[in-house]
Amino acid sequence: MQKVTGNPRYLSSLLRDTIEAEPAMPFESDKIMFEIYREATYSGRYRVVYFTELQDHNKESEINRAMAGDHFCDGFIKNYRKDQAKDAINGILERLNNGESLTPADVERELKDFVPA
Repeated sequence: MQKVTGNPRYLSSLLRDTIEAEPAMPFESDKIMFEIYREATYSGRYRVVYFTELQDHNKESEINRAMAGDHFCDGFIKNYRKDQAKDAINGILERLNNGESLTPADVERELKDFVPA
């Protein structure tokens, strides 16, 4: 899995600053950056944010929510077959939220078909 190197909170902040600094341009990227995190609230539910798909109306709140949570794993999925990749990630979230113990390495293995080379 292609890794995002560095502190995930710093990278989230850097991505937010980059998104805010550059004008919105309609283009389709070949990959989508995501983070799976656990909410820091009493519910402690696992959630995902797809950073590169955020729009102006939700980017700040979604990034802030992710930054307030506990980082679990992050990476990129291919834009090609992204719906199948998102289905796989939703299945992983459901398993985590139902109490199954998974590691980031388990997530990497399950998403290997959707990760850019």
